[in-house]
Amino acid sequence: MTKIPLFSLPSASFLLRSKSVPQLRLFSAVAMTSSESGITSTVFPIPLTPPHPPHSREVEVRRAMSASARSGAPFDLSVVFEDEWIAVVNKPSGVYCDSILSSLSSSIGSSISSCNLHLANRLDRDTSGLMVVTKHNKAAARLVKSFTDHTVSKTYLALSLGPAPDWCQAHITSGHGRSKHGAWRVYSVDDVDRTLPGGSRVKHMETAFEVLSINRLAKFHEPRNFLDTGIDSEVKSIDVRDKVSHGENKSTRADEVLMRAYPKSGRTHQIRLHCQYLGLPIRGDVKYGGVCEWNGVEYDFHALHAETLSFVHPITDVQLNLKAPLPSWVKEMASTI
Repeated sequence: MTKIPLFSLPSASFLLRSKSVPQLRLFSAVAMTSSESGITSTVFPIPLTPPHPPHSREVEVRRAMSASARSGAPFDLSVVFEDEWIAVVNKPSGVYCDSILSSLSSSIGSSISSCNLHLANRLDRDTSGLMVVTKHNKAAARLVKSFTDHTVSKTYLALSLGPAPDWCQAHITSGHGRSKHGAWRVYSVDDVDRTLPGGSRVKHMETAFEVLSINRLAKFHEPRNFLDTGIDSEVKSIDVRDKVSHGENKSTRADEVLMRAYPKSGRTHQIRLHCQYLGLPIRGDVKYGGVCEWNGVEYDFHALHAETLSFVHPITDVQLNLKAPLPSWVKEMASTI
């Protein structure tokens, strides 16, 4: 009796190499990955703030084009402090940080021509306020380290639109990171150090806020370290864990809330993100829920101002406490002392 040879099944390695069985190849690859690494899927942290609204792209493009035009030529720059090592300037809204260097050279003239200028800190395009420019490499290295180590104290002023909060002082802690589409988002404090889709990790983000005026009622006062004055019971502590904002309520009323922010960390768009989470987006900040038109006026910038900087001089070790002039929108919201 003649034996008929049985049909031989292809080996797993053949199936993986063959282009004629793509579905089986994909399944085998997944199975192999699962068996070798023990990982079947990755669950990423869920952001707690919404993505950028669709209309923000058009507004951002328009503002970027305007800023590029303004940044292309030197502009008047207010110098708040200067010595042979550093210069502290008041950056206007609507210009890019790098344009500060060329404008500073034009403002100061020949005395700075031999200097090696560096930006020690940066501000968003539409944020105004204090920026530090170092003139020599020695000062640059030391001052950049001070900013990186968070030994520089900063305050910002923000004009937000939304229901007035039920607190006068608040301390908010959350996670911070990029979502799968690349936008900066707020994450839960429990997600800090977890991996995000792009491979980065959720980082700690912390900001203190105090309300200065609501609907232009109250008096403007100087910054204070209210978290260190023994009145912690008056400060509302917010540890972000939920998607629902602590600042949201069912009211559709939009109050004008002038706040001072004390960032305790240095994350990208930190104050803007925390204001969005609190239900108090900054006026003009279309990326993070703010409106660009208010009371019949269209604004081409967000109302955020880097008000003060306190740091030890990188060369002389002298303590510097510097303050920028107040922008007009701050003066409109509260009477100054």
